[in-house]
Amino acid sequence: MLIQKIVHFLLFVIFFSVGAGALGLAALCDDLIVYWRNERLVKEAHLSLDRLRSLNEEYDALLAELHNDPNLLRRLAPATLGTLPEDPNAVYPKARAQELAVARRALMNRAEQESGEPVLPKWLQRCSEPRHRMALFLAGAGLVLISLVFFTPKADVADG
Repeated sequence: MLIQKIVHFLLFVIFFSVGAGALGLAALCDDLIVYWRNERLVKEAHLSLDRLRSLNEEYDALLAELHNDPNLLRRLAPATLGTLPEDPNAVYPKARAQELAVARRALMNRAEQESGEPVLPKWLQRCSEPRHRMALFLAGAGLVLISLVFFTPKADVADG
């Protein structure tokens, strides 16, 4: 008798939990989609913030180097501004237009991949479809009803 009560209790807990979870998922599907997208946007914002901090640190280091070495500006000017170098004995390689175009395409492809639409998990995409959502709701309601009807303890009826 005790084992039967324990089995009934375990079946009640399992059926009710799964049914309540299915009902909750069906009811909160839209909120879960919004939450998932917001989480993705927050992660992207943190990555962007980290990149900006890194750029600021590099810029500060460059400014400190410029203050320490005044000749650095004279050495960087030909490469940065595209002017002719002052030293006639130095060889400065120039990138070809084709190499620059390949590098530009690679950078653009990388930027497009990073800024893509936030991807939802497949299970959430399937659950958000109206027919699957309705089926999930009905299955959850059925499991809750089954657990309440078949696995609740029977009330002791007093003989009158």
